[in-house]
Amino acid sequence: MTNQETHATPAAPNPPHPQRWRLLGLLGAAQLMLIVDVTVVAIALPHIDTELGLSREALTWAVSAYTLAFGGLMLLGGRIADLAGAKRVVLAGLLLFTAASLATGLADSTGMLLGGRIAQGVGAALMSPAALSLVVTLFDGPERHKALGVWSALGGGGAALGLLLGGLLTAGPGWSWVFYINVPIGAVLAVALAVMLPRPVPAAARARLDVLGALLVTASSAVLIYALIGAGDRGWFTAATGGLVLAALVGYGLFALWQRTAKSPLMDLALLVRRPVATGTFLILMATALMIAGFFLGTFYFQHTLEYGALRTGLLFLPVAVATMLGANATGRLLAKTGGRPLAVTGLLVAAAGLTVPALWTHPAAVTAGVAVAGAGTGALFVVASATALGQVAPHEAGVASGIVSTFHEFGASIGAAVVSSVAAASIVGDTLDGFTDGFAVAAVAAAVGAVVAGLLTPPRARAADAH
Repeated sequence: MTNQETHATPAAPNPPHPQRWRLLGLLGAAQLMLIVDVTVVAIALPHIDTELGLSREALTWAVSAYTLAFGGLMLLGGRIADLAGAKRVVLAGLLLFTAASLATGLADSTGMLLGGRIAQGVGAALMSPAALSLVVTLFDGPERHKALGVWSALGGGGAALGLLLGGLLTAGPGWSWVFYINVPIGAVLAVALAVMLPRPVPAAARARLDVLGALLVTASSAVLIYALIGAGDRGWFTAATGGLVLAALVGYGLFALWQRTAKSPLMDLALLVRRPVATGTFLILMATALMIAGFFLGTFYFQHTLEYGALRTGLLFLPVAVATMLGANATGRLLAKTGGRPLAVTGLLVAAAGLTVPALWTHPAAVTAGVAVAGAGTGALFVVASATALGQVAPHEAGVASGIVSTFHEFGASIGAAVVSSVAAASIVGDTLDGFTDGFAVAAVAAAVGAVVAGLLTPPRARAADAH
């Protein structure tokens, strides 16, 4: 009897959760809602502008305010998940996001709209890393790679689906419903997750939350995004733009110094410089920056220049959604055989080729086809990034590592929207096509340069040695 108990003891702490795949579906649906909200507003922007009278800068902030708060507080959200328990943080973030969505839909001024978007970002920053942490801890071994592949495919495809959903809702009940739709979905998911998720395990040690670190990284990023958005009017090589970029870099430097001296740092900088995690963060930033660039330029080209309706514009992005998910799915199947390096390089080169098409030819079919090809490439990057960065982390690092990856996901969206908004400023507010073609060209060059960097940085295959 004693021997039987002795043999049974090791297996007791971490038995596979019997409903782990169903939980993955629920958590994936919640994450899909957050990712959709990055892009669902893009098609609604011209309609919001008509009703609220937004400037080009405010239009860009309607995207970037959400992604900045989402990304800037992500590390803090991951840390809270590690300390307070992922289940509690998932539910708290989901409820805040749902309430903020209702408030944003009710917005009747620029301030209320942007305030609601910031509150949505705070809720998302709590929920997303906690949800991904649960996915990492619910699964192990080959199942973990499969679950991360599903998670990545949902995230990549969700951004493109957001444009289709935005078109349907904006053309139907109105732009407010791109936010209202989150309310019933969020409520149902909150109830289901509250019932099904396992009870949280108390943290072994109580450490302080690094609020100062979160403020430093968020403020620095806000200054950088402000500089990039304003560069379209102030100029890229002016003293004002350069001073703001320098201030952001100083802020990041102070954040790094604080992380080395704080008793309970927001993140372990040694984790960020590990080759798999560094690779994953670079790839996820590139993937979202390129994806948002294509979506932002495409939706304004179709609606502002060609005067297409919201529904027609949304339907034109359906091939992009399909291509993104196909690229992610194919990459998930090939990753174990080929390793990350060839897939990362190929994904970036495919994205560069796709974005080159609308840079050279602005026919509507060419724009749709080019952005769809680019979507297949970025879909591949999402899978490689997540699997490379998170495939080998220890369970106690899952929350922080997830927060790092998700932080760069949102920062990439903020940077992509800010840069192409400034490059294409003349076309967004005027009647010329030069700004759109320049924006696509800049994105294509960035993807090509990224392919070179990925070839040097990405490990050819996941190895235990690379985790150290």
